[in-house]
Amino acid sequence: MDATTTTTSTTTNPEPPIFVPTHQTPPPFLTLCQTFLSEIRNFTPGAPLERHLNTVYGPGTHYYTSFCEHVKRGLEEGWVAHTPVTGPCYRRSKVAEPCAETMFFGITTEDGEEVLRGQYHVHPYGEINCVVPIDETAELKGMNGWMGAGWTSPGPGTHHYPEVRGGALVALFFLPAGRIGYDVKPGGPQPVGA
Repeated sequence: MDATTTTTSTTTNPEPPIFVPTHQTPPPFLTLCQTFLSEIRNFTPGAPLERHLNTVYGPGTHYYTSFCEHVKRGLEEGWVAHTPVTGPCYRRSKVAEPCAETMFFGITTEDGEEVLRGQYHVHPYGEINCVVPIDETAELKGMNGWMGAGWTSPGPGTHHYPEVRGGALVALFFLPAGRIGYDVKPGGPQPVGA
């Protein structure tokens, strides 16, 4: 995906599309996401971006701390990860569809608790995950191993089960062009360099 070229939105609604039917996503959270995405839009998901995110945007930084605060508040208020996928311990919800305001990234939240193995999926253009532990010991399995507080960034074409261990966490994930596929079978080869 060439993120260096953007187009102006042709919608008459100045806000990005929101997909939270019973709860309103707070505009400050969307503004935070938009500003963050404008800073990383020219990076390609993968191991180098994961290292960059954990170095420049990791725990203790403005963005990471702010994302954690919004996500935890959203869980309490019911606008984060409110739709059950396979019961109360695995929930997901969209925050925004790809649009000019989000640099054409889709924004979704996913909540996993305790030991979880979710839906197998592929990232056609990669994925960027902000890992927000609700329990201090919770971890999300990325392509480079387990990650507690911080970031994972599976590269284009990678596929896996989302896995959580050690407690509850929320993955705030950003998908280039909103692309994610559930029609891939486990066990296939990963892309070179994954």
